[in-house]
Amino acid sequence: MSISFNLGKKLILLVLIVSVVTLSITGFLSFNYADQILKQRAADQLLGESTVRGDTLRLLFESRIEQNNILASDPMIQLLISEMNQSSENEFQELKENNRRDFLIQVQAFQELIGFSIGFEDVKIIGANGKVFFSLGGKIDEDFTENPFFKRGLIESFTEFEPVESGKKMVVVSPVFADDSKKGDEPIGVIISRMRTASIDNVLINRSGLGETGEVYIVSDQFLMLSESRFFEDAVFSQKVDTLGVQKCFNEGEEYVGFYKDYRGIPILGSSYCADDLGIVLLVEIDESEVEKPIIILQERILQTGIVITIVMGIVAFVISKSLSRPLIKLKNAANKISSGDFDVRTKIETGDEIGELSHAFNSMAQKLQESLIEIKQKEEVIKQLEGNMLLKFSQHEQNDCVGVIDMSDSTRISSKLSDQDVTKLYEIFLNFMAKIIQEYNGQVVKNIGDALMFRFANVDIKDEKVLKNILECSLSMIESHGKLQEQLKAENMPQLDYKISLTFGSVKVAESTTSNISDIFGPTVNRCFKINSLCPKNSLVIGENMYKISKKFDEYDFIELCVIELKQKYDYNVFEVKRKGLDGFGKK
Repeated sequence: MSISFNLGKKLILLVLIVSVVTLSITGFLSFNYADQILKQRAADQLLGESTVRGDTLRLLFESRIEQNNILASDPMIQLLISEMNQSSENEFQELKENNRRDFLIQVQAFQELIGFSIGFEDVKIIGANGKVFFSLGGKIDEDFTENPFFKRGLIESFTEFEPVESGKKMVVVSPVFADDSKKGDEPIGVIISRMRTASIDNVLINRSGLGETGEVYIVSDQFLMLSESRFFEDAVFSQKVDTLGVQKCFNEGEEYVGFYKDYRGIPILGSSYCADDLGIVLLVEIDESEVEKPIIILQERILQTGIVITIVMGIVAFVISKSLSRPLIKLKNAANKISSGDFDVRTKIETGDEIGELSHAFNSMAQKLQESLIEIKQKEEVIKQLEGNMLLKFSQHEQNDCVGVIDMSDSTRISSKLSDQDVTKLYEIFLNFMAKIIQEYNGQVVKNIGDALMFRFANVDIKDEKVLKNILECSLSMIESHGKLQEQLKAENMPQLDYKISLTFGSVKVAESTTSNISDIFGPTVNRCFKINSLCPKNSLVIGENMYKISKKFDEYDFIELCVIELKQKYDYNVFEVKRKGLDGFGKK
């Protein structure tokens, strides 16, 4: 359907285009600038949160280690451990019972010194041989020789987390050295303390300023979550977190601020605080959708404002265009009357501009047309006498054409199951689909005969390889478009169908009709094309012997001779099926 554009519409369109382009550029720049600012502010906020909370966690971790070191450096503890390390197997158990009270006094004094706010729950004092000298709880005969906490505690002080039924505990480990030890001396024992993590959790569960999706959590160097998730239950020690922020910390020792997918697979904006020396990384994250929510609101408001401005500008342009286009509309209406056969119409536009000049020229044209029509009518009878009843005449020359026929297979069986309306629709889809392909390759559709379509390539130069390949490619393209045709038929609830294509080359006669601009063709070449079409396999292309002789030089095609004894004996004529080399009929390997 064509759309007409008069002067008024063009003026309105021009104003709308200018308005839309201007508003689009302004809106895009404003939106892009606001998008950058809002994302940068959100990133700065998360960076501030991760830095403050990370520093707080580091202080808590380091203070726990320092407090545990105070207990490890207690002179009485050092003396008791040294004494028990030197005891024999027979004396050990008795000495352990005798020293328990002294150990307990020192531990209680330690708790009173540092206060009870750190959540101190258990302490184990272990000798250098891995035997438990003192324990506030748990097994006292446990062997710690292969315990990873004990083995690492002989080397350095550190903190770790371990899972318990109620969640997790913080484990603080410190080596114990003799009172008179020097740098490089081996430790005489290890103190393993277990503490509650309430103070650490308070830092993490406070989500003020993080909106509806923000969360703060820590991850171990084993890529396991060490704090509760806002979205999943029982995430501690069970939820794996292998995200970009975690990888940057533990693989490269770097902190990261930016967009990436979190452990849920949701795009987020995150900031990390890397404490790989403590074996943790703290992450502060918020969903990308929440970060972009203000941006989307701004975008909607810019769009709404643009629509209002565009409508106002359109109304103004419409009012102005009406005052300019009235003379042209009058001229257009007069032209429409002439096109309907009323040559008496005259315009009455008296303006001193180009439109007035156009009106005078129009009136002169209408008068000349009226005079010409009278002259044509006078000569009409003479023309009829000359033509008589001859509606069809053959040209006196012959030309070499490549003639093709594409015919639907089993059309009688398929159409018998359809209504007349559906049969018409099926033929229409099939014939138009193939006609478009023929036109794409510069072929000419001659006519359709029921469910078959005849086409041709006129005046073919057999020395022009490009032209010959174009003809073969056109036919093969129709075969290879079988799948697309089936999709189109399926979309219209039509049955699936197959078809056959035949090509011949030779001399044809052209018949010109006085009632049509389309020429028909006749001759043996056309007859052979229809004849060999019946021998063609479904969804395949066959060519006649003349076509084969001018095409066999092309290496990219396979020419397979069909054994048709009757055709050879009666007409001494061979038929060949054409395929792409190494491919089947549908263009597949």
